[in-house]
Amino acid sequence: MATEAVANDEAWEQAEGVPSLSDPFMQKYLAGRDALVEQEKKQRSDHLFRQNLSPTAAEACAIVSQIRFSEQQSIWTREYEDSLASQHVDVFPGMMFSLAKDRIEKSKLWQIVKKMPKGALLHCHLEAMVDLDWALDEAFATEGVCIRSDKALSSDEARLRGDFSFTYSKSASKDDISIWTDEYASNKPVLITAAADSFPDGGREGFIEWVRSRTSITPEEHLKHHEGPNEAWRKFMSCFPILGSLIYYEPIYRKFVRKMCKELLDDGVFYVDIRSAFYTPYRCTGQADFDPDFFNMLDHLDEEISNFKASEEGKEFWGARMIWTTIRAFDKRQVVESMKQCIEMKLEFPELIAGYDLVGQEDLGRPLQDLAPELFFFKKKCAEAGVDIPFFFHAGETLGDGDSVDENLFDAILLGTRRIGHGFSLYKHPLLIDMVKEKKILIESCPVSNEVLRLCGSIKSHPLPALLARGVCCSLSNDDPSILGQQKLGMSHDFWQALQGWENLGLEGLGSLAENSVRWASFEDYSAKEWTQDIKDGTMGKGIRAQRLKDWMVKWEKYCAWIVDEFGVDENLNPEE
Repeated sequence: MATEAVANDEAWEQAEGVPSLSDPFMQKYLAGRDALVEQEKKQRSDHLFRQNLSPTAAEACAIVSQIRFSEQQSIWTREYEDSLASQHVDVFPGMMFSLAKDRIEKSKLWQIVKKMPKGALLHCHLEAMVDLDWALDEAFATEGVCIRSDKALSSDEARLRGDFSFTYSKSASKDDISIWTDEYASNKPVLITAAADSFPDGGREGFIEWVRSRTSITPEEHLKHHEGPNEAWRKFMSCFPILGSLIYYEPIYRKFVRKMCKELLDDGVFYVDIRSAFYTPYRCTGQADFDPDFFNMLDHLDEEISNFKASEEGKEFWGARMIWTTIRAFDKRQVVESMKQCIEMKLEFPELIAGYDLVGQEDLGRPLQDLAPELFFFKKKCAEAGVDIPFFFHAGETLGDGDSVDENLFDAILLGTRRIGHGFSLYKHPLLIDMVKEKKILIESCPVSNEVLRLCGSIKSHPLPALLARGVCCSLSNDDPSILGQQKLGMSHDFWQALQGWENLGLEGLGSLAENSVRWASFEDYSAKEWTQDIKDGTMGKGIRAQRLKDWMVKWEKYCAWIVDEFGVDENLNPEE
């Protein structure tokens, strides 16, 4: 029957005069079309990486492409769509992250992405790298850890929006008045164990779920795109002080740093540039008062990173450095004080402090143009102190087009940033795209973050493919996994979403993004000239960056060989057979 139907169709086409794809002039058209597609792909930022694939890597990429195609047909099915029918959503690979997460982690592609050597994590915020369940378990087991609030959390509304934080107290008792009653006195520390066990809606288990709801953007909140980015950012910013207060106590903090490094390494991340706003105060073991500065916090961070690298489990970890950040909504005096403290800490920890940035919502914060006087002041003070602290600016994390927030991209480039955090709106600026390419500025792209914070509806509408097509060098980062719903500290979710969501990427493109992360990592201090030259030299250089690139390439080849061994025999690479 099928053969007869094809014959009838061909007869109809001939009768109507519809040309066949096999006709010579149609073949000439298709050849010209394919040549045009290939010509455009030569402009992609990952073109050279693709051209230099080893035979094993090329085979691995072909296998992954077939697995990707197969799972598009078998995982994102009508049955799965029916299971989400009550939420009125369409199911497709690359769909909204919070709806797809559980499905993602059951796929074969997830197994492959989890094992990938992802290189360096260049954009993350320390307070949002917390495994909440682990941190709460540590808090329950650590003597003197308390919860406090500016008012009684005695009603559903108070628990939904009331300010609270974690702290340490020597004098807190399990017999103190409950924080969940109207008799609670403002800011009185209450032991976390007593508060959790007496939580009015489910005891300790309910308490943990309540803290999770207050320290992450829930799936329900993620889906409310009609509320716009500002409302998502309000919730987002409220999470940082709570998470910071949970980990910024020395007994928990030291373990947290080690755990973070271990989880990153387990996910194929060998180096991390961390950002911290230095806003939530830090407390040493048993101290009644918070530290007056952040010396101890940085000292303990430095120690634990070094201890992890020296351990058997951390021997493959390359290290971590800190990008000092100031909240961009601060007034001039607050910004200047933060800058001065950054310089002081750079003098104390020259190998730890890697650079400077400003954080917080760009749409509601001060634009870089307004901050320019303070930034020139900072460079002058750095020169006077004999230190060089380069800029790694957030810029273009906005839906704006031509407003002062969107124009942060202009200032970031003019002020000499070495990388741009997010760069979401860069695709709208052809001149800036050319400048970014010429100046060898990397874009630290965070797709899941951009989606959850309502800059795009899903990975499908993210602008990163436009930048890659224009030859802009980019890397992937996870930004704030604790808050964004990833519940894992590595980068696998962002890598998976990019691989499954974008047809043009493939494992080859994913490998190029990972290699870029190593090429643009701030392994040590570099002058502006050294930085640019080192990036251009790549593996042909003589310093630590060249060595790390070679190390990563060895891991990449082993990874590709694993894919071929693990999946190559059973996978049918020709879908037509």
